[in-house]
Amino acid sequence: MTDQPITHKSEKKLVPGTNGVLETTEKNGIKCVWSRNFIYHPDVHLFELRFSWSFDWNELKKSGVSGLSGHITVTSNYIPSFSRKIDIDLTENPQVIETTINPVNFDYNYTIAFEYHLLPYRLQIREEISYDDMFLPSELNDTILVIDDKRLHVNRVFLSYHSEFFRTLFSSKFKEGQMDEIPIKDVSYEDFGLLMSTIYPETVYPNDKTVEKLLELADRFLIPSVIRHVEFHLLRDSRINSEKLIWMADEYGMPKLLEKCMDELNTVEKVKKLHDSPEYKKLSQGTKVQIFDILMKMI
Repeated sequence: MTDQPITHKSEKKLVPGTNGVLETTEKNGIKCVWSRNFIYHPDVHLFELRFSWSFDWNELKKSGVSGLSGHITVTSNYIPSFSRKIDIDLTENPQVIETTINPVNFDYNYTIAFEYHLLPYRLQIREEISYDDMFLPSELNDTILVIDDKRLHVNRVFLSYHSEFFRTLFSSKFKEGQMDEIPIKDVSYEDFGLLMSTIYPETVYPNDKTVEKLLELADRFLIPSVIRHVEFHLLRDSRINSEKLIWMADEYGMPKLLEKCMDELNTVEKVKKLHDSPEYKKLSQGTKVQIFDILMKMI
C-alpha cells in the first residue's frame, strides 16, 4: 500500500559559502535539514564538497508509514558534473543521506540546489500467525512430524511434491519412511510453520521480515517454490538494500533478482558501496567477476 508522492524543491544556494545548515524545511510530515561541509586538500589546493540531508519522518511513521523511497536530485547552474541523482530508501528515523563532490576549484561563484521526490509506503505484515490449524489431524493427512515436542499432521504426497528433502525422507530406503512419527531436528516449530505457510493453500506471502529465514529454510529442506515466492516479493515489493539483495540472489539462486540488481549497479558510487559492504565478501567468484566487468565498462 502506498501514499501520494511528497516533493520539495530547495532555494538556490551560493557556493562557496560557510559550512553548516543550508535549509530546514517541514513538509507533509517530513522534516529535512540540508547541510554542507567543505574539506580542504592542501596538496592539490582544492576543496571536497560534502552535502547531507537529515530526514525526520516521525509524524508519518506514527500514521503507519513503513518507509519512503525515491530520489534526491542535485543541480548546479554552472557545473554540470555536480548534477546527480541519488536513489534513497528511508527505513530508519531519523536517517541521513550523504553525497560527496570530489575536489573542486572555487575560483568562481555559482549556485547549487536540490529537490527530493519521495513515495511513502506501508508494508502489510501479518505479525501473529497461528500454525496449529495447519497441522491438525484430518483425512488428508497421513503422517506425523515431531518438532519441538509438537505433533504435526502432514500429507506425504504434498510434501514430497514440493520438497526433495521429504521425498527422500519418506522413501522406503530410509528408516523414517517406515516410522509412524518422524522427528525433525534443528528447526523450531515457528520456523517450520512459517516455511509450510508459504506453500499451504492458506498462503502467507513473504515480506521483508521473513525472507531471509524463508531462504535459509527453503535451502535446507530443498523447496524451490518457496525461493520463487521470495524472489517474486524481492523483485516487486522489497525495501531491502541492494547490497543484501545481490548477496541473497547469488547465495540462493535467484537469477531474475540478480539480473535486476546488476542492471541497477550503474554508477561507480554504487559499485564502491557494494564493495565496502559486508555482503561483498560472501559473494561467489562468478558474481564478483560480473561486478568487475560492470565497473570496467564505466571507466
